[in-house]
Amino acid sequence: METTIKVENLCKTYGPLSAVENVTFSIRRGEVFGLLGANGAGKSTTIECILGTARQDSGTVSLLGMNPQTDRKRLFERVGVQFQEASYQDKIKVAELCEATASLYKTCLDPRTLLDQFGLSDKGKSLVSELSGGQKQRLFIVLALIPDPEVVFLDELTTGLDAKARREVWKILSELKANGKTILMTSHFMDEVEVLCDNIMILKNGKSIFSGTVQAAIAASPYEKLEDAYLWYTEEENVHEHASL
Repeated sequence: METTIKVENLCKTYGPLSAVENVTFSIRRGEVFGLLGANGAGKSTTIECILGTARQDSGTVSLLGMNPQTDRKRLFERVGVQFQEASYQDKIKVAELCEATASLYKTCLDPRTLLDQFGLSDKGKSLVSELSGGQKQRLFIVLALIPDPEVVFLDELTTGLDAKARREVWKILSELKANGKTILMTSHFMDEVEVLCDNIMILKNGKSIFSGTVQAAIAASPYEKLEDAYLWYTEEENVHEHASL
């Protein structure tokens, strides 16, 4: 199967801080890949280098067979990005925001069809600021999908959502995967990672400490649940305490 993202020996420093150190992975078309780690582990820097918004110090990055540094304009039409900290004008309406986003691309999907698919068809005239948390997160995914991208980047997309809204988002992502989209996602929710991700990489202090399937991550740890295994890998807290709660 075609490789859509390839990262080899990626290194990036900010002054004395080594943000990413010798990170290597590849993602195939139609795969959901989870980039995991605590805040400051190097996830955002890795994604910025893949998108070409940051320049690595060494190593190579290929996105859809192109160099994200030199081919950013060509990649812009084929890549969708949703960021957790997406902030928009308080006074912009949902339909206006979708139209403004669509105007950035030569070809795109009909935003009204996407809004309908994501259960937001009745929110076109609503202000973005008036949407609930779940509605906003679904809108941010709609915006990322407007260019009908081949690769979608999703950052902590269900943070702040209730259980029902999270499961709705999971269902949508499963459909995107079935349609051949490549998805690179970050998440702090291990139940989400178990449901959605084909492969994961766990970063700690800028280095990869695990790469492979969710099942392999659990099997290589002393635990039977991904959440406990993840804490064991990252040593974020006393796992023994956590496991006994």
